[in-house]
Amino acid sequence: MRNYLAEFFGTFWLVFGGCGSALFAAGIPGLGIGYAGVALAFGLTVVTMAYGVGHISGGHFNPAVSFGLVAAGRFPARQLIPYIISQVLGAVAAAAVLYLIVSNNTTTPFAIDNTKAGAFAANGYGDLSPHGYTLIAAFVAEFVLTAFFLIVICGASDKFSSKGFTGLAIGLCLTLIHLISIPITNTSVNPARSTSQALFAGGAYLPQLWLFWVAPIAGGIVGGLIYKYLLELSPDGQAN
Repeated sequence: MRNYLAEFFGTFWLVFGGCGSALFAAGIPGLGIGYAGVALAFGLTVVTMAYGVGHISGGHFNPAVSFGLVAAGRFPARQLIPYIISQVLGAVAAAAVLYLIVSNNTTTPFAIDNTKAGAFAANGYGDLSPHGYTLIAAFVAEFVLTAFFLIVICGASDKFSSKGFTGLAIGLCLTLIHLISIPITNTSVNPARSTSQALFAGGAYLPQLWLFWVAPIAGGIVGGLIYKYLLELSPDGQAN
């Protein structure tokens, strides 16, 4: 149960910190943090929770990561469903708190415009892409970026790597991923994060949610398999 709670709170913090920065701080005239600030915020959530609870649950905070680690032989398949449930519940709880805060702003009338790209920090393609990228572009970006995310995760957490820098490497990788793909899809690479925001944004975001499950999970599995069969060293530290 501690593992599942760690995944719940870790995913909560990822959504609250990352999506919260987009909702509260990105668009302030003259003071907004912009895409770069949001990207850094997502990376910082992973860094802080990797060191905070990563030693308890492994610090997945993302169904695509859990799938990828199963494919890489780093995580038992029997725990996959409980981890995913914990991650989605954590993400939805964070989105609910964000909604409560945003909807109680006394200076700006609040209403989610679910026809607008990036509404409630949700992910989308086509008309809901921040810069008009198509379904194909969105799928390719989410697939490739999640695959490389898993390669970095597997490599940074390998027994031959420098253990003290694991969380930092993974957080910086997520920051880079966001710097690349916020203009494309508002960046998912995480089905739990996409689900939580789509549920509150509603409208056309819900029919598009399938892509932000299929592409990241497929990419995560491929990334895990690439590391396991092409990159991972043998137990004696030699190339396979």
